[in-house]
Amino acid sequence: MKISNLLVKPQPNPVYQNFTAEEAGWKHLNFGARLMQKGETWQFDTTEHEMAIVVLGGNFRVESDKGNWEITNGRKDVFSGIAHTLYLSRHTKFTLTATSETLDIAYSWVASERDFPPYLKQPHEAAIELRGGDNANRQINSLIQPGFACDKIVCVEVYTPSGNWSSFPAHKHDERIIDADGKLIEAELEEIYFYKFQSPQAYAIQQVYTYDRSLDEIVRAKNNEAILVPKGYHPVAACHGYHAYYLNFLAGSDQVLTATNDPDHEWIYGTWKTQDTRLPLVTADMNV
Repeated sequence: MKISNLLVKPQPNPVYQNFTAEEAGWKHLNFGARLMQKGETWQFDTTEHEMAIVVLGGNFRVESDKGNWEITNGRKDVFSGIAHTLYLSRHTKFTLTATSETLDIAYSWVASERDFPPYLKQPHEAAIELRGGDNANRQINSLIQPGFACDKIVCVEVYTPSGNWSSFPAHKHDERIIDADGKLIEAELEEIYFYKFQSPQAYAIQQVYTYDRSLDEIVRAKNNEAILVPKGYHPVAACHGYHAYYLNFLAGSDQVLTATNDPDHEWIYGTWKTQDTRLPLVTADMNV
């Protein structure tokens, strides 16, 4: 694994992303992505981890000691529909077989203390939210949403139209804060941004910073690259001319997305006048 600041560059196929929590320098999130050819298999044992597998493109069949599942209407790529997401609990041994000409998947496994039923979430089950407005408008598909029957994992996929800002106004989730009434107002969560683009020259710009600027990095993310967000605020801007896709995995103190905003930019909420007519960029009806 090669990490330059917070950027993890892809390696040669088939396993083009693979890093552990220890390698990333944090506690929870392990991450991988692989490109498989038809008939190829991948065997894995989740051991003490729960796991989520997201179809980026293609179809697969999974046989396990906890059940069997098959996808036949997987999207061609991330810009051609909404993901299927397979959740697996601890102590699951499985064999995943690519059943399409190519299969592109991303997955995260997180140490867990509880067991939950396996579940294959279909594209039409993913809630679509159009968040923000004006040129800070984007689409969020909930894959493993807060309240999903799991221990720690949260997973969403985000589509940011060409030239738009995303994850903005900037927010953070790096400390667990409870108010005087006992309400959780910020969780402590690690996060991965995993990027896809339709063109090799496309990119997004992401900043990761703390309010005191003890961490302040600006990173260019290209296709199949990942950015680690161990703490701080983390806004994104999509390069003009190219839509940006990123897959977020989060895990930490709570199975939530509770965050606090950068107070310098919080005033922007409520000022938007328009919605981007390009949204939504994908729907479940697009899945083949």
